[in-house]
Amino acid sequence: MDYGVALLEPAVNLHRFAEILDGVGHPGRVAAMNRMTPKQMAELYEAAKGFRSLTLDHFVPAGTEPLKEVIHEGKNSLAAFTSFQKRFCRLPEKTDELGGYNHQAMGWFTGPGYFVAHDYTEAGEIGIDYYKVPGVKPEAWPAIRDNDGGIGQFVYGKMVDVMRGVSEHVSIGRAVRNGKVADNWFVLVRQP
Repeated sequence: MDYGVALLEPAVNLHRFAEILDGVGHPGRVAAMNRMTPKQMAELYEAAKGFRSLTLDHFVPAGTEPLKEVIHEGKNSLAAFTSFQKRFCRLPEKTDELGGYNHQAMGWFTGPGYFVAHDYTEAGEIGIDYYKVPGVKPEAWPAIRDNDGGIGQFVYGKMVDVMRGVSEHVSIGRAVRNGKVADNWFVLVRQP
């Protein structure tokens, strides 16, 4: 199936695209994500404003025990190193934040890119906030580092990813660096 047809021809049909994504299972959602172009990601992000409200439960389902990892497969609009994962967990004694980091092939060079996810300024959006790092993590995750030094500051420093909902398992984000919206989008698909 050509998922792009439901998404962009003749215009973004977000209701139809979400229906397809909800029906195809995890492999189908990942395949749809991997076929998306940067232009399609940009158009999807704009169409998703106010479409499906996100809560922290989208990233880590309600009832998940603290520090249990939930993985989201990701693809970004950059020219290289487009595949990655964002790994999230509930934080002990926190109900309004999640912890997480970026798992990707260049992590040895860029660092883990730790973040805290929380409600963002607009209703229904979640901010993945690299200004903050969690105080605890699952044992298997890399050591927690802030994003203010080394190469990591150029990748994650002074950044918030603003997330919007697409379907039950899929979200789309756009980077905001130093308060300025960047031309960098990415799609996340939560693993079952």
